[in-house]
Amino acid sequence: MISKLAHVSPKAQIGANVTIEPFANIYDDVVIGDGTWIGSNTVIMDGTRIGKNCKIFPGAVLGGIPQDLKFNGENSLAEIGDNTVIREYATINRGTVDRMVTRVGKNCLIMAYAHIAHDCLIGDHVIVASYVGITGHVTIEDYAIIEGLSGTQQFITIGAHSFVAGGSLMRKSVPPFIRVAREPLQYIGVNIVGLTRRGFSKEAIKNIEDIYRIIFVRSYNMTKAIEVVMDECPDTPERKQILHFIANAKDGVVKGI
Repeated sequence: MISKLAHVSPKAQIGANVTIEPFANIYDDVVIGDGTWIGSNTVIMDGTRIGKNCKIFPGAVLGGIPQDLKFNGENSLAEIGDNTVIREYATINRGTVDRMVTRVGKNCLIMAYAHIAHDCLIGDHVIVASYVGITGHVTIEDYAIIEGLSGTQQFITIGAHSFVAGGSLMRKSVPPFIRVAREPLQYIGVNIVGLTRRGFSKEAIKNIEDIYRIIFVRSYNMTKAIEVVMDECPDTPERKQILHFIANAKDGVVKGI
């Protein structure tokens, strides 16, 4: 159902069983997938691609041009995956020439007043809580949770299955599977609750704990810590994931205890 009080461009591609509430504004170059609900007073701007069965709550603005002075009008996108919920007054800007897209994955929850800037790549099953500011060029991997009133430095990565405490300032990348808190931001343990809920075995969680005890607790420098992990810890998929993440964190990772 499309309300007569909504402004929907005839050029927009609207799927089956889409609901668009009064006073929503849908621009020309927009695609909305089947079964999606668009609340009142939302603004869906050019370059936005919304998947199936999403819920976009009142006041959200999707696909706004980047807040980047280098932006030169490139034909970039903002993509929202299937089954994702975007709450009131959240804003998601489209990409720049760097990545040409800002992408939010499937089954995500972006809470009220959160901002996701240009060129961010957000995985599946991610939760970004209220008043979180995600600056440009940030990558957030699957199942990460970022609690409210937190903010990021540009170009960092938040690892899969990580948990960032409320009010955190993320200036360095956050490796997968861990919890971080305090100021400056630091490792406070493995995300055991989240990993258990997602079906990781006790053995896998213990191996992850052993790896991070070496990296963050034993007071090694990072080069030595990686050597010890390679020598002492079994070669598991989680070990590969952790070491690959750290090797590719160009500006470093958060501090240890």
